[in-house]
Amino acid sequence: MAEQITLYHDEHRMSPFCHRVEIALIEAGASYTSRGFDIRNKPAWFAQVNPQTGKVPAITYGGPDVPPEEPSALSFKLTESLVILEFLADLFPNSSLLPPVSNPTARARVRYFIDVVARDVAAPAFELVGSGVPGALEKLIEGLEKIQTLLPDPDADEGGEYAIGKDFTNADCAIVPLLASIDVVAKTDLGRFEPGTGTKLGETLAGQKFDRLRRYKKALLERESVKKVNDFVRVPLF
Repeated sequence: MAEQITLYHDEHRMSPFCHRVEIALIEAGASYTSRGFDIRNKPAWFAQVNPQTGKVPAITYGGPDVPPEEPSALSFKLTESLVILEFLADLFPNSSLLPPVSNPTARARVRYFIDVVARDVAAPAFELVGSGVPGALEKLIEGLEKIQTLLPDPDADEGGEYAIGKDFTNADCAIVPLLASIDVVAKTDLGRFEPGTGTKLGETLAGQKFDRLRRYKKALLERESVKKVNDFVRVPLF
């Protein structure tokens, strides 16, 4: 019998970090329990799941099968979306979340792609939308350019639509919620920045220079796991 997995997330399902984990769970074919709550008014019991930061996503793994509001001391608790993605790849080695250990270069490419996402896309995106930090728009555009240079040629024999080729991996889980959120910002111009900044971002990303990135994003958004998790009419929780 498989060990229980419980995913804790924001009740409105707006967090791109939580989206990452849920997409990976679906891709892995995992059976899991989902429990959302108001992250601005956290229930006292959540301190038993993530006493360090109180942030979501968080998961419990193993231990007795108990209600999510009564997390067992015997279960393993884990936080931070990218760490959880690695854990899920280990739990489900037959999934495509990480290439097999027999292909260390492909595994390294997944991890490097994720590092670029974290450093050069997520960080400036949050600086831009959450705080309107000067220069964040330019940094975000540069980061998306870097991502585009890492993408394979989808029309080449050894290419593929996804981050490292034909398989949907943790690299894709890591970036797709961010690309969807950036889309919302570009279409609505909502964020803690000067009016028109989101529109400018959208116009830049609509240019010919980003043709490959748009094709990649389209392939991601058409993935069934992504369609089940993301709600593209909501304003992103940056």
